[in-house]
Amino acid sequence: MKKLRRLPGYHIASLYIIHFTLYIALSCANPGSGPDGGPYDETPPRVVGMTAPESAGKAGKAGTKVSIRFSEPVKIDNAQEKIVVSPPQMEPPEVNVSGRTVTVELLDTLKPATTYTIDFADAITDQTEGNPLGQFTYLFTTGEVIDTMEVSGHVLSADGLEPMKGVLVGLYPAGAPDSLFHTQPMQRVGRTDAFGHFSIKGVAQGQYRVVCLEDKDQDFRFSMKGEKVGWLRDLIQTSSRPDVRYDTCWRDTVRWDSIRVVPYTRFLPDDLVLLCFAEEGQPRHFLKANREHPDRLNLFFTAPSDTAPRLSPLNFPAAVLHLEHTEGYDTLTYWIADTAVVNQDTLRMTISYDESDDSTGLRALATDTLELLPRLLRSRRLKMEQEEHARFLKQLERRHKKGDYSQEEPPLTFLSLEGLPSRSLTPMAQPLITFSEPLDTLLTSGIHLLLGPDTLQAEAPYELLPAPGRLRSYLLRAEWRPGQQYELRIDSASAIGLMGHHNKPEASRFRISADDEFGTVFITVPDADSSCVVELLNDRGQTLRRQAVNQDLRAEFYYVPPGTYYYRCFFDRNADGRWTSGSYDQGRQAEEVFYSPVKLEVIANFDFDQTWLVHSLPLTRQKPDALLKTKNTKERKAGGHEKNIQRMKEKKQ
Repeated sequence: MKKLRRLPGYHIASLYIIHFTLYIALSCANPGSGPDGGPYDETPPRVVGMTAPESAGKAGKAGTKVSIRFSEPVKIDNAQEKIVVSPPQMEPPEVNVSGRTVTVELLDTLKPATTYTIDFADAITDQTEGNPLGQFTYLFTTGEVIDTMEVSGHVLSADGLEPMKGVLVGLYPAGAPDSLFHTQPMQRVGRTDAFGHFSIKGVAQGQYRVVCLEDKDQDFRFSMKGEKVGWLRDLIQTSSRPDVRYDTCWRDTVRWDSIRVVPYTRFLPDDLVLLCFAEEGQPRHFLKANREHPDRLNLFFTAPSDTAPRLSPLNFPAAVLHLEHTEGYDTLTYWIADTAVVNQDTLRMTISYDESDDSTGLRALATDTLELLPRLLRSRRLKMEQEEHARFLKQLERRHKKGDYSQEEPPLTFLSLEGLPSRSLTPMAQPLITFSEPLDTLLTSGIHLLLGPDTLQAEAPYELLPAPGRLRSYLLRAEWRPGQQYELRIDSASAIGLMGHHNKPEASRFRISADDEFGTVFITVPDADSSCVVELLNDRGQTLRRQAVNQDLRAEFYYVPPGTYYYRCFFDRNADGRWTSGSYDQGRQAEEVFYSPVKLEVIANFDFDQTWLVHSLPLTRQKPDALLKTKNTKERKAGGHEKNIQRMKEKKQ
């Protein structure tokens, strides 16, 4: 006997009142699996009864309850996340499961002449093997006509083309003003699954504006600046047409027999792609302040700003503070360059900073008064120092008894360095050297860059420049000679920190790799424009190099170490050298991002010349699987069919 598995299809009952959409994966295996190792049940639950739609859908009624009975006991997986009611409900519906019956109660008052949908997606499974019912939707109307159009597609992150889960996608009438998204809930709504896919059902024939929203406050409208948002530039027109799909007939649990052509109604559009982003100028609030270490103060904010806060000390001089900060002034460290202030337990100050108004999103100046104490008070630190000194004296006494007089003074605390070059560098390298505290003095006369092997070393010119925005870091620049040996030698006390600590002698040997140890990558983007910026990525999707295209629309990457790479690009419309988000109120989309699905295996002494048409693939198919953060979600819990396949494999082994 041939065993049939059905791929996505439709089951429609009571044409003008109720509409179900079922995507069911069926097989004819015997249910159950006992100690004898019989086949697992592969059959999803079937609907055997339900609340009559005409008794459920009445305008002006609150607390509408519908029940659906199934052929076997069922369970609901992530009801709050997967079940979506449209039009959206201000009061979340109550969903209950009792054996074979699922009950949903809509708490909002029903609107007149409106089609309502309860979309269960794949939330319903049987209790024994977890076989999903599939895409299942219950529809009813409070009027005379039921709307049966559907709209579907995907939502991706605008900056990384990553499928976005749990994002609301909604419709507004074609003539609605843009401001309606701020003031009125979406008219019809759907929610994306783990793969960014959405489907909005029960839609009336017509034209619509399509928006998406990461709805943090669950009011179905764009009411918070911190909510991610997206929209389509053009209106959509709903339609439908006959089409066919292909169902697989299975001989047994692992072997298929034939393909069956099944006609169905296809609802359009079904390939929408919305790009979702967080607008720039996110809500900024003062998060916290601390003084974990006595020699520094830390301030944290929830979002960046163009300017640093103004800090006004109340019981110590402002001149002792030295600011280190991130690019957007959202994390700041004030180093204290005075021992007396460091030893002062309580430091009081006022800070004035940009803060957002939650209702308007506008920023205004706010002022707070802070009183910061170190984690360890001065008395505790003194006690610890005394205990440490006592231990040293005991050790000194033991050494003296043994005739050891090599260490007569307590060990000093030195200024430490990080990032000294080692091993091999590329000819384009600019090593970043970071000190453990900000410097008071840097004597370049005590820092030597030596070229050549030990016996033939010669002084080489270099620059040691402060790294932008990084108070403790310096860039080492030199005209590196490929294939040559170097040594960076730093004499003792060449660097002195704000607290008086100095460095120990340091020496680091390294080599500049030869030209033939690298590959070269050329990427031509003929369907781009002069604003295109190409980024070379590692196998984790992190940007390693960034290069704007030249007049030939080509990006050139020299001295690329052998390895695995990917690449993407964005269109730098505002020419600021970085990807820029969009703004809903200004009608400005985020800058376009494209990924190449090609994996580059760069080898030494070889040129790679790639021609890349960025529009050749739809956005949903561009990002390589290896870079997708959501790839692990594809491995859902195994149902009966997967278990049977696994059992067959184990028997063969």
